[in-house]
Amino acid sequence: MSTVLSNFESWKKFLGDRIEAAKDMGIGEETIAKLAYEIGEFLDNKVDPKNEEQRVLKELWDVGDESERKTMASLMVKLAGRG
Repeated sequence: MSTVLSNFESWKKFLGDRIEAAKDMGIGEETIAKLAYEIGEFLDNKVDPKNEEQRVLKELWDVGDESERKTMASLMVKLAGRG
């Protein structure tokens, strides 16, 4: 996992692959977005950013309220799904 986290492009691909797997299993967009929010909370509390992009995301996450964090999580799902 640390290799995935150290490179932002690898991280986006990893997320995109997991999102596609979830969709293939019949998990809906809203549920995926909720899971992304929970993962964001976990990463914020437990994982030190490994690159500049993750540091920026963490800083934005830290200043955002719950609604803004949910929006960020949804946007990360969209970004990862584009790959």
